[in-house]
Amino acid sequence: MKLGIVGLPNVGKSTLFNSLTKAGALSANYPFATIDPNVGIVSVPDERIVKLGELYHTKKVTPATIEFVDIAGLVKGASKGEGLGNQFLANIREVDAIVHVVRCFEDTNIIHVDGSVDPARDIETINLELIFSDVEILDRRIAKIAKQARMDKTFAKELELVEAVKKHLEDGKMARTFEVPDDDDAQIWFKGYNLLTAKPTIYAANVAEDDLADDGAGNPHVAKVREMAKEEGAEVFVICAQIEQELSELSDEEKKEYLVYNEALDKTAVTVDDVSLTLKDIAFYVAYEEKTVQEQAILYNPDNPRQYWNVYTDGQFVKLTAKQAALDMAVHDEIFYQMAVAEGVKLDVTEQEYLENDESDFWSDLEDWQREQLGISEEELDSEMEKIALADKYQSIYAEMNQKEYEAYNFNGEAYEALLSEHKYSVNEKVWDRVDFGSVTLDN
Repeated sequence: MKLGIVGLPNVGKSTLFNSLTKAGALSANYPFATIDPNVGIVSVPDERIVKLGELYHTKKVTPATIEFVDIAGLVKGASKGEGLGNQFLANIREVDAIVHVVRCFEDTNIIHVDGSVDPARDIETINLELIFSDVEILDRRIAKIAKQARMDKTFAKELELVEAVKKHLEDGKMARTFEVPDDDDAQIWFKGYNLLTAKPTIYAANVAEDDLADDGAGNPHVAKVREMAKEEGAEVFVICAQIEQELSELSDEEKKEYLVYNEALDKTAVTVDDVSLTLKDIAFYVAYEEKTVQEQAILYNPDNPRQYWNVYTDGQFVKLTAKQAALDMAVHDEIFYQMAVAEGVKLDVTEQEYLENDESDFWSDLEDWQREQLGISEEELDSEMEKIALADKYQSIYAEMNQKEYEAYNFNGEAYEALLSEHKYSVNEKVWDRVDFGSVTLDN
């Protein structure tokens, strides 16, 4: 697959390209730092392929690859040759899909080609130039088949299609939103035009580092990108290209150390009904799930417990199953905790005593380095476990109120699914990705 990285000059295209490919393309604070397209080929790691290779004793394992093309910045008038536009548009026409980088950060030190940050305007500038280029392609096709269409039904049929697509584009719509008739000929013709605006597109909202914590939820520029992408059936991902490039330049050991937690403990990992939970807030779940799986791992292979974390079972690696379980439990308990607080539920004296014993046991089970890694104090852990105990109590109450078994409202219970649908939660993948399960609280 060949992906073209496009956008206005100076929005972070080459920075993103470098983070993906480690190619070291020139990234400079002036327009048209890139003229000739930079090309990088990146293998797509997949542990499943490695495991299959081991199972079948293959001599060579070849992963899938993606070719990234860093295309120079387009400007208004590109379809008419402005800013070497014709050359750049030709580069886009050669790719299978488009990654459209949109600047969503304010920085007076980085020049914007139009003098201000306005994602809506920037997207429209690029899209209009792509539309103009496509209309020109269709005009040439119309000129070629118009005479033949008078005498040939097949050409007349194609002419009708071309004119319909052209009208769609002239209305400011992308070709990928055009409903091609359910007809073999129409499908083949449409594909053969190789229209720029028909290519699958994903928008990369390039933000400042601070906006990564909530996946750009508080950034009005990102909100606008998401709104426009929805209208044309495209996807959006939020990225800080500068941070990604810096990460790509780290050694494997440095990267691992950074990605685990490093300065992310106080950043939002998941939001439940507008309540933000940081990595520190859900430290218990991380430690608990790693401890639980590690016990299973020792039983699986006492000589090499770490092997168990990469076992592929039930459609997923154990480490990823554990990671999802920790997240699901955190969301589950937060929902029931919020409900308990709303109803004024509290722990009685006996429940408080049991809790204090559990807190003490769990804290003593952790080594000093593990506590430091989790970034949590004994008091913070106690507070977290008290919330869990309160959530557990209200789960029992709620199950009884609804005449259900307690287990029905576990995080993987059938009744809980209905309850979950009444609440909203979102995961900050950029932060959650920093948790490398099987390594956070385990001594490597």
